[in-house]
Amino acid sequence: MKTKTRLLASLKIWVVIYPSITLFLALFGELLSGLELYQRTFILTISLVPWMMFVGVPVVEFLISRLVKNQIQK
Repeated sequence: MKTKTRLLASLKIWVVIYPSITLFLALFGELLSGLELYQRTFILTISLVPWMMFVGVPVVEFLISRLVKNQIQK
């Protein structure tokens, strides 16, 4: 995989994961605070990895393709 492709993939993932983690912790952080760190990490990752792979990143890719398509049409 070329460096540019990897950089773009990393950016797409970051655009999804940063706000998702922030929202997850804002909503559930206090509720999970009584759990051990490894338990909180497990719950966070078991929830957000599928969200990221099946919803978040595909939505970002769709929006980028729409943006690119609109730029080409202009």
